[in-house]
Amino acid sequence: MADHSHSPMSKKVLVAVGGQGIDPETVRLACRMTDPQGGRLYGVHIIEVNRSLPLGAVLDEVVERGEKILEEVEQLAAETNLPVETELVQARDTGPAIVDEAVEWGADLIVMGLPYKRRFGEFNLGKTVPYVLKNATCRVMLFREHREHMG
Repeated sequence: MADHSHSPMSKKVLVAVGGQGIDPETVRLACRMTDPQGGRLYGVHIIEVNRSLPLGAVLDEVVERGEKILEEVEQLAAETNLPVETELVQARDTGPAIVDEAVEWGADLIVMGLPYKRRFGEFNLGKTVPYVLKNATCRVMLFREHREHMG
């Protein structure tokens, strides 16, 4: 079997979108990383469901918003003529859900955006990104947005 590990292109790229301003750039990056010869893009939006609620108990407007976010992914992928599938996933935690989706779909790359967030003045990674970096079975690419100059 030929070894294509040196190739930066991936056949199956999962892009996780959270509905932030960083999403379009993240999706464009995912498109660029997808092999134009036979590559596929999989856009996933995770709806986190509070532990106090049953997993199906998601408000209609949250689902609608999720579908709009995924429609954007489809439009951006269409611009690059890549085959794209999207999935709205309801889960307790975003990180494990992204890792599970990637394994199930056989992704060889996960692309995630990281908004530049500060908590208590410190740059904060949140909990999803470290979880995915630690537990994903494939390559992970992180796209961090520009930091605004703190004026």
